[in-house]
Amino acid sequence: MASASTIAIVGASLTGQSAAATLREEGFDGRVVLVGAEPQLPYDRPPLSKNYLRGGMPFEKTLLRPPEFYRERQIETRLGTTVVRVDVEKRALQLDGGDRLEFDNVLIATGGRNRRFPIPGLDLPGVYDLRTVADADRIRDAIVRGGRAVVVGMGFIGAEVAASMRQCGLEVTAIEPFKTPLYRALGEDIGLVVEGLHRDHGVTLILGDAVAAFEGKGRVERVVTRDGRRIECALAVFGLGIEPVTELVAGTGVSVDNGIVVDDHCRTNVPGVFAAGDVANHYHPVCGRQMRVEHWQNGIKQGAAAARSMLGRGQPYDEVHWFWSDQYDANIQYAGFHAAWDAVVVRGSLAERKFLAFYMAEGRVESVVAVNQGRDLRRTLPIIKARVAIDPARLADPNVDLRTLAPSERPA
Repeated sequence: MASASTIAIVGASLTGQSAAATLREEGFDGRVVLVGAEPQLPYDRPPLSKNYLRGGMPFEKTLLRPPEFYRERQIETRLGTTVVRVDVEKRALQLDGGDRLEFDNVLIATGGRNRRFPIPGLDLPGVYDLRTVADADRIRDAIVRGGRAVVVGMGFIGAEVAASMRQCGLEVTAIEPFKTPLYRALGEDIGLVVEGLHRDHGVTLILGDAVAAFEGKGRVERVVTRDGRRIECALAVFGLGIEPVTELVAGTGVSVDNGIVVDDHCRTNVPGVFAAGDVANHYHPVCGRQMRVEHWQNGIKQGAAAARSMLGRGQPYDEVHWFWSDQYDANIQYAGFHAAWDAVVVRGSLAERKFLAFYMAEGRVESVVAVNQGRDLRRTLPIIKARVAIDPARLADPNVDLRTLAPSERPA
């Protein structure tokens, strides 16, 4: 691209800063403008439900890059600014307040927002959700005040918040509409492991039930469930997933379907418009299908891949997706992507919470979950990428070197 060109990045996020940094690393000397709705420079979100929420990390430690990084590389930052619309015909962003920012190429990295449901009392003071550092600060203040906490939804974020609040000494009740925590993501067997972990640390779990209302006079005082339970509380944290932020391209012709649809080079159907990170429903050449994932690793890797594509140097984005979750003394890691599975093969011990679980479909390993087995998880990435049938007995056998199971891998 010409040095007079402007690349706009919508979303001062992990993905957005990764793209901006990569543009400069790749030698682009045109204008780079990073537009973010939050007032802060790009920061890391995983600590918000863990160490930062517990008060063990200052905000400065969550910053992905120091302020001088952007100044030295002449990356313009427009923070506290919302993009209202992407005008694809005139190549301009419409900003709140009426300003416009013209671009040659644009990357949309707006991520997601927490899903809201029409539950009575959801807007009461003392009912929180967690997405931003401002959300985390409000929950931290409530934790300091103490009292019983209710966590609604035991997906990964809900489970991490429950663990953090227990580690801060709060009494915690968690409500999950499915059979176990993480049931939809990981199934019943692994969900039972996570359930046991939280029960062992004193969380009261209510499973197979859902919130009907939050009640209180001026502030939340109790949670009422669908089955009629009434749980007194001083605070509640609500987390039932996110939805991609796509309204800025509504009516522009950019294809939207569970996110902004892109190919394996992060390109939308409109030339010059790219998307990456949580908002992107991308084509994955290894899996052979579209997918939208909400992982840290995808954000940083796909942001860099989108930057190279904007410069005409892109390669098919075929990373094996990976993320982690820390809950108490347990490290949970996940690699791959499964929409469904027909078998789960376990290597190790579920009871001891030290194992790998292989999610299989038609004999192939679609994904792997590791609990306190992070090193071995890394050895499964070539197996996932190979997309070949693997003998389940060899997967389950701890004496078989995982590095021998992928066709291109041999032990060192």
